[in-house]
Amino acid sequence: MTNRQRPKPKPFTISGKSHPDVTPRPAIQQVLDHALENATPEQRERFYASDSDVTPAVALSAALAVVVKQPDILLVRPRTPESASWQFPAGVVKPQSSPEAVAVRETLAETGIDCAVRGQIGSRTHPITGVYCVYLLCEYLAGEPENRDPFENINVRWVPTDDLTKFIPSDRIYPPVLDAIKEAS
Repeated sequence: MTNRQRPKPKPFTISGKSHPDVTPRPAIQQVLDHALENATPEQRERFYASDSDVTPAVALSAALAVVVKQPDILLVRPRTPESASWQFPAGVVKPQSSPEAVAVRETLAETGIDCAVRGQIGSRTHPITGVYCVYLLCEYLAGEPENRDPFENINVRWVPTDDLTKFIPSDRIYPPVLDAIKEAS
């Protein structure tokens, strides 16, 4: 029997279950078929292993610290070219981390300001970045603003609450944040 006469096996792709419509080039498929045919029972078991015990991916989320030191709010100016305005200190929330811990840690790491979370303001999927954001109202504890992360930020400063919309356009501020700032005043 020649290779052309041989029945075509169901393709097992490198991309696996994530892209079942993708088939490897014939030469690659031939190598995969050969490897499967010569595999030990233990190797075959691993090859056919289920993904049921794999932890699913978690969506990216961020914690934003709205640090209040009356009459001011702490802001950072990101270095990214697409960021034309200032923003609240923020950090990515990794699995096994809480938004509260990330907000406090990142605020200190980026700005030199030590703060404590007073409560959650709210959460949303950011309309521009698509990142799930948790907004936390934080109380100033100690420190002077300094740019401790010059790779990420251009500047750090306290901004008078009344001038906040001069630094961040009002249509880009999550409305409950404005309400929380007013209540904290």
